[in-house]
Amino acid sequence: MKKNKLIKKWRWWLPACSLILAAVPAVCQQVFTVQADKPGAAIQPTMYGVFFEDINMGADGGLYAELVKNRSFEFDNPLMGWTVNGKKDEGDMLVLNSTAYNKANPHYLHIRVNNRRKGEWGLTNEGFKGMGIRKDVTYYFSAKYRTGKPGVTVHAELVTPSGEVIGAGSFAAAPAGAGWSTKEITFTASAEEPSAKLTLWLEGNGSIDMDMISLFPGNTWKNRPKGLRADMVQMLADMQPGFVRFPGGCIVEGRNLANRFQWKKTVGPPEDRELIINRWNTEFSHRLTPDYFQSFGLGFFEYFQLAEDIGAAPLPILNCGMACQFNTAELAPMDALQPYIQDAIDLVEFANGPADSKWGKVRADMGHPAPFHLTMMGVGNENWGPQYIERAAEFAHQLKAAHPEIKLVFSSGTDPDGPRFNYLDDTLRKMNADFIDEHYYRSPEWFLANAGRYDHYPRNGAKVFAGEYAAHESKDFTGARRNTLRAAIAEAAFLTGLERNADVVHMASYAPLFASAEQWQWAPDLIWVNSLKVVGTPSYQVQKLYSLNKGTHVLPLHQGGEPVKGQDSLYASAVFDKNTGDIIVKIVNAGQQVAAGTIQLTGINKAAGSATLTTLTANDPVTVNTFDEVPVQPVVSTVPVRQQAVTLRLAPNSLNVLRISNKK
Repeated sequence: MKKNKLIKKWRWWLPACSLILAAVPAVCQQVFTVQADKPGAAIQPTMYGVFFEDINMGADGGLYAELVKNRSFEFDNPLMGWTVNGKKDEGDMLVLNSTAYNKANPHYLHIRVNNRRKGEWGLTNEGFKGMGIRKDVTYYFSAKYRTGKPGVTVHAELVTPSGEVIGAGSFAAAPAGAGWSTKEITFTASAEEPSAKLTLWLEGNGSIDMDMISLFPGNTWKNRPKGLRADMVQMLADMQPGFVRFPGGCIVEGRNLANRFQWKKTVGPPEDRELIINRWNTEFSHRLTPDYFQSFGLGFFEYFQLAEDIGAAPLPILNCGMACQFNTAELAPMDALQPYIQDAIDLVEFANGPADSKWGKVRADMGHPAPFHLTMMGVGNENWGPQYIERAAEFAHQLKAAHPEIKLVFSSGTDPDGPRFNYLDDTLRKMNADFIDEHYYRSPEWFLANAGRYDHYPRNGAKVFAGEYAAHESKDFTGARRNTLRAAIAEAAFLTGLERNADVVHMASYAPLFASAEQWQWAPDLIWVNSLKVVGTPSYQVQKLYSLNKGTHVLPLHQGGEPVKGQDSLYASAVFDKNTGDIIVKIVNAGQQVAAGTIQLTGINKAAGSATLTTLTANDPVTVNTFDEVPVQPVVSTVPVRQQAVTLRLAPNSLNVLRISNKK
């Protein structure tokens, strides 16, 4: 009895290596005090979100479920992705260019069919390194065509690498005056195939013009025709992100201003959206992707719709009259900046305006008369220098005058420190910026060392948007091998500092989001995909656990009166969720030895007799998740709560999320 009283009396200064708690004998014992009756800063609903950029084949060949590459023959090489089948005479297949036909996508095929039988004359599309076909799924083939008289039949076949036909359909082309028609046929795949191709055979006699040759699965997200790849969207929905940042990233800037992302060219009918080369096409000499273009089938309407679907706030980023400063550094002169600002003003109308306004009508005509409830917007991406400040100030002046309800996000450049960062941070704060966008691509060690980065930031004024972050392993790790558990745990440690300082940091997102296993340019990435599968990396699991357990208010958590930000390789934060009444504690053990921690709640009289513990770890710190094996994923267990305290065994390289019900 005396022993128990002594422990209770002196629990606040138990030595770090106490052996009193028999549950974890001979292991260093850490005591974390959580002041459960002192909820502090509110945690924003937007705290943990996702960043999307069309890099690593993230859109075309990825999230956008179109299976045909170069469907409208607008690549620099108009037949890239296509192979002509059969012997042709001069003039049997021509690529024609007519702006009278379509200013945005002027190219189309003119095909002459001279008494051909099926199998003699046609063309094959390779897809994006093959087409992922699922058994028993319905596929929708469509094409625009024009013909002067009947006589040509178009056969569409899904073919495996061995030549087996696993889906087929056909239509007889009929004239529609002098105009174009769109024909759709459906068929169900008889087998699964990760590397199928689409072959078109032209049968009969006559000629036909063809364009917008397309193939979509029927099982898109929400079964929307010509929509998004469902398994990829589901990975985002499962995270319950607070926001979706789009469309980037460096493609916002472009290699030059002509190559920048222009949102007005990405809305309306897909065939009227002007394709451009993707700025990641030739960025990395060791990972050249000459067939990387942007069809904008995934455009601003689809981005807004995606955010709405998964309950996230939309965060569009717009060009501010500056191309990528690592490439051409091209600038729009200040006296030519108005069109860029007007694009931003018009975007608010597109997102929020009434259905009878100019840009609100475009949204309504696309099937969404209700507003998208845009509340924030980014001005530029990773831009820097006085030239950026000059343009940012003019954007702020006009946007705040037109739409004071819209919060604006401004760039602090590419680095989290140094003279460039200091200049931007200081100047933007003097400009009363709403948000300052900080980016960190650094080593795992940097993230561990900077878990206290925001402890001494100004508590008033501009808030921080941790807009792009990822822990980068050394160059000895390539591709998906860079997404190690060790990197994810370093990120988890860093996030405890963001959470502890939720009055300063209002948003955070890992970057990049998606990567194709066959056609990536940048690694690490949050989610890896191939033609049929998706896999969340250890970093994905970390971001998901934080998002699902973000709570509503910060709770003070201390060890010996100090925040837990690296002592003995341990990091911790605590929050309260007013919606559930739960107290949520996150503890990271970034070390290589088992640790033990006691979480002691103060200020409450009664907690539930047990708590839920979710642990993310693996035996090897460089463990990665693959399409076939996912060793790093959360494991849920139940632990006892005794006298408002929980004792945990903290595995090496682990994130531990404890949820304690606070019974009143």
